[in-house]
Amino acid sequence: MKIMNLTIPNWLIILSGIGQIFTALIYPYIRHQVFDWYNDVKQLKPLNQEIAKTYGRYIQGLNFSFGLIAILFTNELKEQSALAVALTGLIAAYWVGKVATQIAYYPMYEIPKRTLFKVGSYFMNSLFVLFAVVNTMLFIHNLIGHYKIF
Repeated sequence: MKIMNLTIPNWLIILSGIGQIFTALIYPYIRHQVFDWYNDVKQLKPLNQEIAKTYGRYIQGLNFSFGLIAILFTNELKEQSALAVALTGLIAAYWVGKVATQIAYYPMYEIPKRTLFKVGSYFMNSLFVLFAVVNTMLFIHNLIGHYKIF
């Protein structure tokens, strides 16, 4: 895929997909070990507990699904069809929103001081930026090609 003389190789899209699946699989550990999320959720009313758990599953499911799509449909994600525009736009918006949320809100919260958690937060944030960049570039590529902008 080329965007103004920049090529994004398939391996980078697949690596991004593997990373997204990794985030889905590690998500329960982070909620439990890093944020003590389950004890916080127990303090909510029962309906709100279920809503919080459901949103957690949505996040996990989307991360896994987006990763699987990147791995299984790498070429289709850059074919410049209307569906490719829509899907890469959705995935890009999701990850750009995640990065923006991380920057805007998360610095005000304390992550436990264990070295694993500190290193892990830098690693996870780097992954989120990778996902946002790769999918935004795919979206721009598809948008330009589908609508013949250039």
